[in-house]
Amino acid sequence: MDEEKGRPINIQVIGTIQTAFREASGTPIQTVYGRGAEGRIRVNEPFAAALDDIEHFERLWLIYWMDRVGPFRPRVVPYRDNTEHGLFATRSPNRPNPIGLSVVRLVKREGPVLHVADLDILDGTPLLDIKPYIPDFDSRSVSRAGWFDNPGVDRRQADARFHDEP
Repeated sequence: MDEEKGRPINIQVIGTIQTAFREASGTPIQTVYGRGAEGRIRVNEPFAAALDDIEHFERLWLIYWMDRVGPFRPRVVPYRDNTEHGLFATRSPNRPNPIGLSVVRLVKREGPVLHVADLDILDGTPLLDIKPYIPDFDSRSVSRAGWFDNPGVDRRQADARFHDEP
């Protein structure tokens, strides 16, 4: 399918994620380690009506563009290990398309602004989509988690290894 390679797609930014995390170093590496970290999701006006009924969900999936990560790397040493792995066997942000996915807790909605908690996202990150977290669909018992079943490091906050920081 060489004709598919490099084919452009159109993605719209629908809002902005606002958090206390200004740089990668010190940011939780997953939302489970960001418990209590609060922020806001500001949805752009053309998309505000799409938030109707969202306040009835406890958790939301945020899909976003990781706009400050370094370039794609096929092999990386992830935060929770000291051994190199293929990128797709990790959650490293140095992806061919730097798309992020986080499940956060919805605290409240105020018009086009969602107050959320349990964040692991840098301030000012462009938001691409929001989806409700539905336990019947999104929670599964997993029997194997690859190298993560025996991680080499118990790191819970990021350092600058995957980002271009000043």
